[in-house]
Amino acid sequence: MEFIDLKSQYEALRPKIGARIQSVLDHGNYIMGPEVEELEAKLASYTGARHCITVASGTEALLIALMAIGIKPGDEVITTSFSFIATAEVIVLLGATPVFVDIEPDTCNIDASLIEQSISERTRAIIPVSLYGQPADMDEINAIADRYGIPVIEDGAQSFGAVYKGRKSCNLSTIGCTSFFPSKPLGCYGDGGAIFTNDAQLALAMRELRIHGQSKRYVHTRVGVGGRMDTIQCAIVLAKLERFDWEVQRRQELGSYYSGALSDYMEVMQVRPDRTSVFAQYTVAVEDRQSVQSMLREKGIPTAVHYPVPIPLQAAYAQSCLMEQWPVAIEMSQKVMSLPIGPYMDEGDVAFISDALLATRRRPLVPAFKTTLHA
Repeated sequence: MEFIDLKSQYEALRPKIGARIQSVLDHGNYIMGPEVEELEAKLASYTGARHCITVASGTEALLIALMAIGIKPGDEVITTSFSFIATAEVIVLLGATPVFVDIEPDTCNIDASLIEQSISERTRAIIPVSLYGQPADMDEINAIADRYGIPVIEDGAQSFGAVYKGRKSCNLSTIGCTSFFPSKPLGCYGDGGAIFTNDAQLALAMRELRIHGQSKRYVHTRVGVGGRMDTIQCAIVLAKLERFDWEVQRRQELGSYYSGALSDYMEVMQVRPDRTSVFAQYTVAVEDRQSVQSMLREKGIPTAVHYPVPIPLQAAYAQSCLMEQWPVAIEMSQKVMSLPIGPYMDEGDVAFISDALLATRRRPLVPAFKTTLHA
């Protein structure tokens, strides 16, 4: 069993992917070819955003978004303490300071109730991460940001396709960013990402920033980066996009199956009733993670930990503040464990994994800690 089964997806989509790639090989426009504009139009339509800008990676999406709103040395950007390192990395690369906020224990998303107390006169942006496939509390975050005139950038690298109060992830704030890394719910076979906004001026800035700040060929009006998504990767995402809604539905069905089997016996990540998750990961929390992983490994079941160390405790990002500022992130980093999930698994696979995991439990979860998932 593989943790992420990309081979089955490829077999299902082989003719469409092959035809899309062959089309690029035939016309030879490998950089900024017609598939780039086609993908941007379809992704914008999918999310409901007015503008989509494809870029080289999810990290590049975040970096270009921060550059477009003018983040500079001395600024502060509020973000979650519990995510992949790229969320904080781009802040530091621009000379700004990440201000880390603790998370909710039942979703591992940023705790919106703690954001306002972290705002200072130097705060210039807020980056919530929609972790494990579920959007954060975007309305609450946007309301706080509006009071202070601060833009919000949703890091939707894991949540593309999820719905929040009737709106799609990546079209929930000033700017939305996502990733097409191969393991993401909508992934390519190299790297890529996209940025979404309804602001025409920001869209123009981000289009120029991704091609070295060019307003036209060899006319550089901004300091930019080489951040283009190549045409072949855009072609691959176009092929996968045709089946994406079905894949999201399958992820949600399997996520519900997992939760129905497991939630009486362990903590599972809760999906709020006003939103959905695309289950980029299906994540549980167990006290004895290492031994549980070992027992599952003996049965041929792979697991992963997203993430074993909170960002502010990483050596490169160590801050001069007390560990007690992120007690939930620290606790969850020691407990979270992700199980295999993907649209090409079936209920039998999930039943096998669930039964193996339940065999490591001796008694039902104390009711006070039980969570309920709404897929």
